[in-house]
Amino acid sequence: MFKIHSVIFLIGLTLISACKNTKTKEPATTTVSTTSKKNIKVYNYDELEPLLQTQSDTTYIINFWATWCAPCVKELPHFNAYYEKHKNEKMKMIMVSMDDPKEIETRILPFIKKKKIQQEVVILDDPDANTWIDKIDPHWSGALPFTILFNKNSASYFEKPFSSTEALENAIKNNLH
Repeated sequence: MFKIHSVIFLIGLTLISACKNTKTKEPATTTVSTTSKKNIKVYNYDELEPLLQTQSDTTYIINFWATWCAPCVKELPHFNAYYEKHKNEKMKMIMVSMDDPKEIETRILPFIKKKKIQQEVVILDDPDANTWIDKIDPHWSGALPFTILFNKNSASYFEKPFSSTEALENAIKNNLH
């Protein structure tokens, strides 16, 4: 009889602790560490927003793209070439993937490896696009690719693919003061 009561007590305790409502909230940002040693952070817009601002002399290049976007894939070599040429300068390039975070292991990481993307890659996972697109740029339709070039003095927005590395370099040189 003691064993039956003990088992019932343990089952009840397990059920109570499993259903316990905790007030602690897990942060929305998650980092997926992978075997390829590439960490990919998943952000909602509020977590991404600080990356879209600076008070430093660093030039920031933020490119919104997706593996399923043909113009995005076509322009990736230009971003890779620019990054390789300027990575030791005051420049930070962040590639913001609009892919489904559930596809990190199956689609995104193999794509990054195949395309030899060395710059930082993050995923924006925020379903309220109608709100955050306007916060980034009220003129942005939401189409991909979309690139932001900025430093502490100015910012420029491009809702088009870059056709060459030179076009990207010229956009940076001509639009940032």
